[in-house]
Amino acid sequence: MKIVFSRKGFDTGSGGGASPVVDGRPVSLPIPERRGRGIPYGALGLGDAVAAASRGRVTADDPCHLDPMFENGRCAFGQAGAAQAHLANRGVGAGDVFLFFGLFETPGTRERHHRIFGALEVEEVVPLGPAPDAAGQPHGFTRRHPHTEGRWPAANALYLGRGTLARTAPDALRLTRPGGPLCHWRVPDWLREAGLSYHAHPDRWSEPGILRSVSRGQEFVCDAGDRPEARDWLAAMLGRIAAAG
Repeated sequence: MKIVFSRKGFDTGSGGGASPVVDGRPVSLPIPERRGRGIPYGALGLGDAVAAASRGRVTADDPCHLDPMFENGRCAFGQAGAAQAHLANRGVGAGDVFLFFGLFETPGTRERHHRIFGALEVEEVVPLGPAPDAAGQPHGFTRRHPHTEGRWPAANALYLGRGTLARTAPDALRLTRPGGPLCHWRVPDWLREAGLSYHAHPDRWSEPGILRSVSRGQEFVCDAGDRPEARDWLAAMLGRIAAAG
């Protein structure tokens, strides 16, 4: 079993700010669309949120890259280029789990932190290639997935399966430790032994229970194997994501 920590949504480099927590619920703002087509933020009801997060640099009329897509308990997530090659090289596929995290701002204090906001339990990987067409559109989704149209690198794929978005923002889904800094994550002890891609240097694990995460990068893969403690941890995290309150 592989667990992928997958960075998504607004941050200082993509969008210019942090996603908000609204009425106790994390709302991940999709990044701006730079490839042509896209859904206006306003059509998703996110116009005010992106304007506030970006300090007016992004507006309700700007198109966004809506990915991952969640609908009716399903998730469709696209990846391409070097990041997709990394997932493929690590053998990520059916039976593995993506934990989507992003940069969020704590209401009131405006403290920025990394937080898990959703999950995808992979059932199928669909290769799309550089010139996908409508045939690649996954069933059951109202909107066209951005990775199924336009031009892409040869390594372009969709990951499909059960998907869940967090409806609350509990401390257990927060990665950044209290007081920061942003890149210092609280992690389970087994993760260091199992390993996490892009985090092999011992200096990143110099403090027990804390990982100094890399500042950039999209997909961090842990091959947890059959470790029971990893399965127990993942089950608990999925349960917290699914919790109604």
